Amino acid sequence: MSSHHKRHLHFNVVIRGSGHHAGAWRHPQAQPQRDLDFDYYANLAQEAERGLFDAVFMADGFFGLSRRFEPFTLLSALSSVTKHIGLIGTADTTYNEPYHLARKFASLDHMSRGRAAWNLVTGANSAVQHFTRKEHPDIAQRYESATEFVEVVKRLWDSWEEDLALLDLDAPEQLAHSRPRAFEHVGKFFSIKGPLNVPRPPQGHPIIVQAGQSEDGKELAARTADVVFTAQQTLGAGQAFYHDVKSRMTRYGRDPDQLLIMPGFAPIVGDTQAEAKEIAAELNDLVVKPQALANLSRFFTVNLADYDLDEPVPLDKVKHHDPTLQGITSIKSAILDAAARERMTIRQFLERSAGGHGFITVVGSAVQIADVLQQWLEERGADGFNLMPSVFPSGLTRFVDTVIPELQNRGIYRQSYEAGTLRDRLGLNYPARGD
Repeated sequence: MSSHHKRHLHFNVVIRGSGHHAGAWRHPQAQPQRDLDFDYYANLAQEAERGLFDAVFMADGFFGLSRRFEPFTLLSALSSVTKHIGLIGTADTTYNEPYHLARKFASLDHMSRGRAAWNLVTGANSAVQHFTRKEHPDIAQRYESATEFVEVVKRLWDSWEEDLALLDLDAPEQLAHSRPRAFEHVGKFFSIKGPLNVPRPPQGHPIIVQAGQSEDGKELAARTADVVFTAQQTLGAGQAFYHDVKSRMTRYGRDPDQLLIMPGFAPIVGDTQAEAKEIAAELNDLVVKPQALANLSRFFTVNLADYDLDEPVPLDKVKHHDPTLQGITSIKSAILDAAARERMTIRQFLERSAGGHGFITVVGSAVQIADVLQQWLEERGADGFNLMPSVFPSGLTRFVDTVIPELQNRGIYRQSYEAGTLRDRLGLNYPARGD
């Protein structure tokens, strides 16, 4: 591969409280008391921007008790203390309306000068208790509805002409030259009238990130997404997913290069592999074992706490069809596949799950980490990664200080931000305005 055509890695960092390791909140370098401190998140975003990351990624959900901000509020505030980094917010298509989301993301895109991105999810079943809807739709209906939802949102974003900046002060009304276009959508799930009351976003359409890995999820990604957040743990599985999703795009008239595949990546970086293993062991010791075992037991018909930690994972006791797990099936598959492939004990299963939630986990030096990243990029297992540091802020800082320079030296990572919007930096085309 010539240097002129060498592919470059892309990185988002997934922001999560004290960090992604299950023991992170008890780590001496963690700052759990700052979960609701805006300056904490501002520092993380600025650190990621120092590392020339493409975006910060805010996961979200309505389930459980957690100390975290609502994404739109936080990302809007972060847009004012950053200049280049993208702002990915999670919003579901089951418990929202297309008009609301189109308006919020268009506003965030204008506010940030073209840095907004929507992590499209269809919603977990545990959300239903918080809303008027009485039943959580099954996966097929959620994806069918989501497909229509995205089409409506894009029509709303497209409901203004491009020349919104050409305001004529002598015109009889302020918006005479912006020409918002009325339309009516009547579909199976949604019936609304446009236009949107926010002009077309700077990116045309904010970036759409999608995380489903079922057949329906892969089809929605091929049809609609700009970025896919995936959970394969091995290069072979990553390559198969990469080829599968991209090969589906031609039926929608899309270029496979216009979709970035970005697995989750949970590294523990040390000056040496030995040091990295010590850091991992320290984190694993901080995990509250009964809580972690209870969490993993959701995937089984038995309670793992009833077994010795050094017994094999009871793979014959896995729940195969459990409606309470809707929305996390891909992570379940990834961690159970790893347990079977590596013949893990329950202790190993617990530690792997604690460290990376079912995503790629690498413990090693900066060079070893970079080797893995480069191999996945060059052998078409990924276009980039969603970084999931074990502990914030130290895990992110160490990655920026050690792994990023190594990747730059290899010529597979940017030396500075490219001009333009998040869409430009991801190498994605500006969407033509639909009619």
